[in-house]
Amino acid sequence: MAGKNKGKSWDFLDAYRGKEFDGRWPNVKTMFHISVMRYPKNDCFKAFSPKTISFTYEEAEKKIEEISYYLLSLGVKKGDKIAVSGKNSPQWALSYLAIIYSGCIVVPLDIQLKDSEMETFLRFGDVRCLFIDHDRIDNIDLDGSVGLIEKISLEPCDDGYKYVLDLNGPEREGFEAKSDEVAAILFTSGTTGTPKGVMLTNDNLVADCYLAQGNITFYPDDVFYAILPIHHSYTMLAVMFESFSVGACTVFGKKLVVSQILKELRDGKVTQFLAVPMLFNKMIAALMQGVRKKGIIVYGIIRFLMTLSGAIKKVFNINIGKRLFKFLLKQLSMENIRTCICGGGPLPASTFKMFNQLGVNFVQGYGLTETSPVTHLNPTYAYIESSVGKALPECQVKIVNPDSDGNGEIYIKGPMVMKGYYKNEEATKEVLSADGWLNTGDIGHTDDKDYLYLTGRAKSVIVTDGGKNVFPEEIEDHFQLYDEIDQICIIGYLQNKETKAEGVRAIIYPSDAARKTYKSEDDLKKKLNEIISEVNKDLQSYKKITRVDISSSPLPMTSTKKIKRNEVVKLFKD
Repeated sequence: MAGKNKGKSWDFLDAYRGKEFDGRWPNVKTMFHISVMRYPKNDCFKAFSPKTISFTYEEAEKKIEEISYYLLSLGVKKGDKIAVSGKNSPQWALSYLAIIYSGCIVVPLDIQLKDSEMETFLRFGDVRCLFIDHDRIDNIDLDGSVGLIEKISLEPCDDGYKYVLDLNGPEREGFEAKSDEVAAILFTSGTTGTPKGVMLTNDNLVADCYLAQGNITFYPDDVFYAILPIHHSYTMLAVMFESFSVGACTVFGKKLVVSQILKELRDGKVTQFLAVPMLFNKMIAALMQGVRKKGIIVYGIIRFLMTLSGAIKKVFNINIGKRLFKFLLKQLSMENIRTCICGGGPLPASTFKMFNQLGVNFVQGYGLTETSPVTHLNPTYAYIESSVGKALPECQVKIVNPDSDGNGEIYIKGPMVMKGYYKNEEATKEVLSADGWLNTGDIGHTDDKDYLYLTGRAKSVIVTDGGKNVFPEEIEDHFQLYDEIDQICIIGYLQNKETKAEGVRAIIYPSDAARKTYKSEDDLKKKLNEIISEVNKDLQSYKKITRVDISSSPLPMTSTKKIKRNEVVKLFKD
């Protein structure tokens, strides 16, 4: 296990230092090439929909080089920006790496952006070329206002556009990027005002990838599953980069549809499953509902055995759950899963605990796009359910202006911290100090073993009449396992105009099941208020919800399934 061995998982790089690269870390191109040399016949990228497509490492590099030759034939220069936007696929990954191999900078864009928003980012990012799904390719304008020299389809087509897998050009070496030079620019959520393009260097991405392995171990025979949008730093780094850093395989999923996810987990024999709380909550809730249907006695026995299994795993580091509950794990297509990693938001400790009780090494982590993104990860052999993880090696953390409970602003320093925001020095200075400390905007505390505990976002804090701070995420956590609630967003509302004190307000979008069960609005409201009352009993007085609104339509979300709190505030403004 990582953390228990004397050596580090990246010690193998010593054999290539001075030959393939100099310095502490290779750049992204060399990182991938080293894996090609070590594991040429291993599966690298694979997808099952709409038809099976697969590349070994040597096949992948051959195609990556051919695509890079084509880009260079267009006249692109070192440091030019090239965007890629589309559904998760091997073609997306090959395009990404081809941009790197050519010596250009990757600009991954969310496929869910509106056409006008995408054009804003293309223009602001000075993008010269765009890889994009075929169904969007005609929507993006090629006039002088955007300045693209070419659009390339990520899907087969016969209407004049070039298909990425058909590309080739005169063989030539791409421009070599230094480790401290920018490899990718990732635009964060939000489309108003000046865009925030996070500049991540080769060192940022490569260091973060290997240092994360200080808290967890991956192997060449692992199979990672990329189901969350790959333009996002979480999937891009924690799935694709981690996978090819050790010679493992990435299986690409296109849709967040549970039935398809279960099929791809099974068909791909996935061993590393990374997702967000919403998906893991739904999976464990559906499994436990199925167990309840077997009767109170069977349910009681299984829950007792789960508790026993979890205790043995936690105390003695012996995993009996994998065999004991294989019949249950098969229902979730998780019989091959070795590790589940949850990120992108707060997770109920009960979900964390139940997966571990079932024999899955389930951990959660923490990070930001600005930190490449991983800064913390629970080791599988020493996890704490209430923590988002232990700081990675070389990651420094300090808590600024802590309150009486020790909660304060979380600052991060380390090789994973971004270079800055693209063409936005003012925004960079707001969050990044001259000596390299990044203000994450999150609130929390650490313990003496470098584990981090989150409380909430500084910008979303609600200030009550008594001057107490209420963090919406803390309250939202209590509702994650209620089947009647599909979405909940906690915001503040003005309770006292003179003191400007706020109360706690819940915006709820009920689940389809709840609407079917409680057919009248009055019955539905009554049930939701009962749930609110139940949760309020466990909350401190100043945190209790005092106002409830039911939304008739789904609350706006990002592509990584986070509720857009600022938009909810605007929609439900008094």
